[in-house]
Amino acid sequence: MEERWSTEHVLSLAPDAASRKAAGKLSAPAPWSATGTDGGAVWGECKGSGSTPYRTVVELATPAYQCSCPSRKFPCKHALGLLLLWSGSPAAVPDGAEPADWAAEWLKGRQERAEQRAVRAEAPADPAAARRRAEKRSARVAAGAAELRLRLADRVRHGLADQSTAGPWEEVAARMVDAQAPGLATRVRELDALPQQGLLAEYAMLHLLATAATRLDELPAPLAATVRGRVGYTTETAELLAGPTVRDRWQVLGSRDTSDDRLTTRRLWLRGAKTGRPALLLAFGRPGQAPELALPTGQVVEAEVAFHPGVRPLRAVLGTRYGAPAAGPDGPPPGLAVAEAVAGYGTALADDPWLDAWPTVLADVVPVLSEEGWHLTDGRHTVPVHRAAVPEAALWRLAAVSTGRPLTVFGEYGHRGFAPVTAWGRDGRPIGLTTP
Repeated sequence: MEERWSTEHVLSLAPDAASRKAAGKLSAPAPWSATGTDGGAVWGECKGSGSTPYRTVVELATPAYQCSCPSRKFPCKHALGLLLLWSGSPAAVPDGAEPADWAAEWLKGRQERAEQRAVRAEAPADPAAARRRAEKRSARVAAGAAELRLRLADRVRHGLADQSTAGPWEEVAARMVDAQAPGLATRVRELDALPQQGLLAEYAMLHLLATAATRLDELPAPLAATVRGRVGYTTETAELLAGPTVRDRWQVLGSRDTSDDRLTTRRLWLRGAKTGRPALLLAFGRPGQAPELALPTGQVVEAEVAFHPGVRPLRAVLGTRYGAPAAGPDGPPPGLAVAEAVAGYGTALADDPWLDAWPTVLADVVPVLSEEGWHLTDGRHTVPVHRAAVPEAALWRLAAVSTGRPLTVFGEYGHRGFAPVTAWGRDGRPIGLTTP
């Protein structure tokens, strides 16, 4: 039986603040009828302005949503309101019910489409055609990387302070897109926003990456895989899951959503109970649509995970799940002292010099606000907070959870500082620091 989600987890699925507010008004039993859940889905009919109620169903495992309302937001306020009702008022959404005909039809259609996709994924590919495509792309990437090296050298040759020949990097980034190297394009675009004092270091790291991209055949296989990933090569999910997977009971340490005009990106961090390995899952949603993948922070899911290849594998995809997410261990996960966390990031950076941050659990730290900004201290050592990655309100929430006492905090630690994601208060429950 699917454990009912927390209010915080339901609201994390909302595409925007307006949807969260509207869903709150639909979280009471009054507008709902014909509600029910069978452990894998939740459904109900919501009275609206018309004569016919809106029919809403949520498949919980993915999760996935369907509603007869005309909203273009995804999930809509009715799906969120139904989940809030299911979460906070169990009697209003009874367990063990049989899906309504319209809900059962939609759920059956999803299952059939999933089976068809699995069959297509198993269809044999043309290895000769795949090899030709790979060789063609490799040549384009190498040419693009060589051009980028020349552009960087030209900027340094003229001097970073000389703006007469500089201009924006957008045109160079577009060239990298044409060269099928989106990872290089992303890093190039970031150059325009960097302060002057950080440019030379970023030029050097980008030049190193471009050089490595032209010499992939000379690198050890794990490092070559890391470079390919940084440049923008991708591996299909089906291909990853067909290879080695790691089955474990994965504790959800936290999640964070970031958005731009084109995409909402959800980063979701796990740690294996047996292996101790960290894993980072990514999910994406179009504007007005929240990413589909959602796992409650603090809970544990037994599943197979496949890691993208690399010298220090972190990014992963979720494979077969063995049951629904269950309650995690009481209290916070084990963490590190500040000095141990700094050393851990240094070790990871030695393997992958382009690594911006590494997932870390800090134990017994206190948030402190000084004239230099926010810091986390364990009494012996201190790390600065990466302010650009954390809203101000989240830091005050962290201080309120701490009340001056040591607590456990999960986040990412890197050369820009520590970016908190989740904190565990005195009652041992996880508190998300990134959800408005």
